[in-house]
Amino acid sequence: MLRAQHIGLSCVLGLAVAMLPVLIQTSMALAADQSPALEQKGDSVRPEVGNPLQAAQELIKAQKYRQALAKIQQADAVKDKTAYEIYVIDRLRGAAAAGAGDTEVAIKSLESAINSGRLSSSEKLKMMEALASMSYRRKDYAAAIAWATQYGKEGGTGEEMRHLLIQAYYLNNDFSNAQKELHAEVHADESAGRVPKEERLQLLADCYLKQKDTAGYAMALEKLVTYYPKKEYWADLIHCSESKAGFAPRLSLDVYRLKLALSMPITAGQFMEMTQLALQAGLPVEAKSFVDKGFAIGALGSGAEADRERRLRDLATRSAAQDQKTLARDRVEADAARDGTALVNTGFAFVVSGQIENGIDMMERGIRKGGLRHPDDARLHLGIAYLLAGQKEQAVRVFKSVQGGDGSADLARLWTLYARQPA
Repeated sequence: MLRAQHIGLSCVLGLAVAMLPVLIQTSMALAADQSPALEQKGDSVRPEVGNPLQAAQELIKAQKYRQALAKIQQADAVKDKTAYEIYVIDRLRGAAAAGAGDTEVAIKSLESAINSGRLSSSEKLKMMEALASMSYRRKDYAAAIAWATQYGKEGGTGEEMRHLLIQAYYLNNDFSNAQKELHAEVHADESAGRVPKEERLQLLADCYLKQKDTAGYAMALEKLVTYYPKKEYWADLIHCSESKAGFAPRLSLDVYRLKLALSMPITAGQFMEMTQLALQAGLPVEAKSFVDKGFAIGALGSGAEADRERRLRDLATRSAAQDQKTLARDRVEADAARDGTALVNTGFAFVVSGQIENGIDMMERGIRKGGLRHPDDARLHLGIAYLLAGQKEQAVRVFKSVQGGDGSADLARLWTLYARQPA
């Protein structure tokens, strides 16, 4: 799945870029907001500690972080510091170090400040954000996960932290937890009537792919084609369906029909194959439409196989002309048949010949008559017929009735997604 690999690569390349603003904003906000009181109820800071700390506060406000660290070091050098003095020093040092880009010192200092038990709830959340961000920045994804998780447990609701947590899981190769968090995010968006972001759906698809969860990957692709119906997503989704164990080769013609409906690229060899499949299915008019389209867009009629392609076009043209002469007789014979197979097949021939209403009536009567070897195929083709008639809701209802485990139900689901796309 070349496109699937491309989705994964684009997700990985986007992670660092997407998180940069969050990391910078978190560090700057932390540095700008660390002004602990040098006195609290029952606690105070001695002048020999407090004076350099006051100077450090002013330097932090002026974004002179290295100079602030030097002042904080002066305060830290004072002997016999109280627990409160240690807390104030750690808090200021964490802010100054974050601003200076010294993440190791910042992390150690902020952890100590949190463990002091002196922070308010909002202050603690802000520091946890900073710790998660700085850990992520230094590629300590396990620590980033731990702090982002704790942030959530403590009541934090920032969207940036949820994104950081997901991406830390991903980069830590914990694709299962990344997928669970992403799935919850997408579900929340859909429940609120919001369209999930394309990059989140891409990342969700890649998480399933990394776990070799083909069903989950297909589900994510379905969401991508629902909200962002690009041909590359459709190509991957169709490939998923064709690649499933038990997919019936007889459904290949239906795959080609869907690709044509989606205006997906079709090679010369594929035009030849679909034309031959339509002829074998007793649908020469459809076969002629396929080969004619191939010639019209220049996919056929040139190159080493040009003579063979022209011969196939001539065959399809002659067969289609002959078929048109016998359709009325075929209809009478189909009505007289013991089971509904001939009615369904002849009815679909009427549909692709442009007599859609008559064809749908015959197909419905054939399905009711029963005795069909592949009743799900019949319902799939009836749904396609309703789509050609412009009756999308009826087509969707018919597609939902297709339950075959041979690929027919999967194709009916894809046709449903196509039917629901905006024109």
